[in-house]
Amino acid sequence: MQISELNIYPVKSLHGVGLTRARLTPRGLAYDRHWMVVDAAQRFVTQREIPPMARIAVRLTDDALILEHADHAPLTIELTRSDQPRLAVTIFQDECEALDEGEEAAAWLSAILGQQGLRLVRFAEDRRRDVEPDWLRGEQAHTAFPDGYPFLVTAEGSLAGLNESLAKKGLDAVPMDRFRPNIVVDSDAPFAERDWDELAADGDGWRIGIRKPCKRCKVITVDQDNGTTPLIKEPLKTLAEMATQPGMKGAFFGQNAILLDGDGQTVAVGDRVTASPR
Repeated sequence: MQISELNIYPVKSLHGVGLTRARLTPRGLAYDRHWMVVDAAQRFVTQREIPPMARIAVRLTDDALILEHADHAPLTIELTRSDQPRLAVTIFQDECEALDEGEEAAAWLSAILGQQGLRLVRFAEDRRRDVEPDWLRGEQAHTAFPDGYPFLVTAEGSLAGLNESLAKKGLDAVPMDRFRPNIVVDSDAPFAERDWDELAADGDGWRIGIRKPCKRCKVITVDQDNGTTPLIKEPLKTLAEMATQPGMKGAFFGQNAILLDGDGQTVAVGDRVTASPR
């Protein structure tokens, strides 16, 4: 098998960035979900509440995070700054200390998304957000602002299987970006990744532990190009009907994962990988 896609989402729930190469870190691919939007109560905001967040494009340069939107001048954030005021922010049940990117960023986001009180925050490098222990095997893992795990792994065959089911209903196919994965492999077998224990570089190198099925929410109904919801319940409804994760209720697509070995190594599209079975 080969890696066919690498994606990061520097600002949680804004548009993704496709890469040809990425650096592995315990928190995920470098700069993935390193920033987040919060509301006036300092609670995280995503496409679940504001689907048009998908329309804000994101770029990374050597020294800046750049947010772009058709209706506004770009917003530029210094990449390595760490002297910002600190905020206590909430993501699900976790309270984290984050760095506030300031009034210009707050006004920019509020104007574009039509909601007052929004702020852009950065994960504080000197803080740690632990992964829930329930699905780990005595390991310790941590992440930044993903929902819960540093990596999301999917396979092309799983998308093909879903789109085949959608076609039988007379519905349009959906692209992989609906599922916002980090690492996509070119395995042809539908939902093969649910049976993997590890994904590793061929030969000596990095290893990623597959730990928890990813239960999907209504974000997968959002078109990532225009921030609209073409069909309110699809493909969420079809995915749930397919029962892709036997014995578990809900809609599942992809697998959450942690870094086992290879901190600082580079992973690239086209890299050969091996999956070991559970």
